[in-house]
Parts: sequence; C-alpha cells; structure tokens
Amino acid sequence: MSAEVQEQSVPLSKIDSAIDDAPASPSESKPRHRRTSSTVSGVFRIEDLEKEGTDLKIAPETQKLNWKVNSSPSTIEDKEVLKKLLCTPPIKKIDLHFPLGLEVTARNMKGVTIKDAVDAIYKQYKKKADDELGDPYLAGFEWDREECFTKFIVHQKKSGDAPSGSGGKKKKGKGEEA
Repeated sequence: MSAEVQEQSVPLSKIDSAIDDAPASPSESKPRHRRTSSTVSGVFRIEDLEKEGTDLKIAPETQKLNWKVNSSPSTIEDKEVLKKLLCTPPIKKIDLHFPLGLEVTARNMKGVTIKDAVDAIYKQYKKKADDELGDPYLAGFEWDREECFTKFIVHQKKSGDAPSGSGGKKKKGKGEEA
C-alpha cells in the first residue's frame, strides 16, 4: 500500500505546482485597459478641445481638391493629399454641416484625414445625379468657433477648376479621336 501512497503523492505535487503557477484572480491575466488599440496619443475629442478653447486649423489642401461630391474619392488626382489630417490638432470625429441642413460625420480614431471627410460626403451624394446638385464641387471647409465649435461648414461651388493632369473622365462626344 505504501507504493499507492507514493504514486498519489507525485501527481498531487504536480497538480499543486500547476495551481501555484496560475494567477490569483482572473482579472490579473487581463490587460489593464480594454481598448488600447483605439486610443492614440495626441488625437483629441473635439468636445475636449472646445473646453480648453484650442483653435483648430483646417488643412488648406481641401480647397484645391477639385472634387465632385457625387464621384468616388478615388478620382482625386493627388492621392497624398487624402492621407493628410483634416485639421490640427488631430480629432477623432467631426460633423460636416452643409448649408441646406444636411450633416455627415467623419470619424477616425487615429485622427480624421481628408479622405475620411470626402468618404463621408461621398456616401451621402453617390446616388445623386449631376443635375440634382446645385453646386457639385467641394470648395473647402470652414470652422466658425462662435457659431458651432464642433462642426465644420462645407462649402461647394458650381464648377471645378481645369484638371492639371490627364486624369479624369472625358465627356462622351463625336469626333474626339486625336
């Protein structure tokens, strides 16, 4: 019988050592913060900036996009501009307000870029025909801290500037062959 006691004591010691290696409570094995991936240092909530009275600067490149709001953002020639932050300091989300009352929200936890803003606008206008749009081209954004700190006003214009490159669609017509 002493052999049985020894066999039982060996497995018990192994079980005991396994228990000792486990954390004391389940909360110790979890990370301290739940969403570490979505919090980026240096990116702010616009409400926090409003409390601090921080001024925002909108990227001037938005005025030179020459982009038709019902065409895909991929038609914008300068792809590097799309990667730039919409404003400084960077913010997590911004409401884009159109003069006729429409409002869209651009979001990006790493800082709203120009692409995020045009994507949000395009989502609203992609099913509209050209003749339904009074001012189809994006002219830029305006921030009026007195009127509404947490929104950018979207400006539009009747026609886009002449394209600088050979990109863009040609209008269908007869005798356009060179």
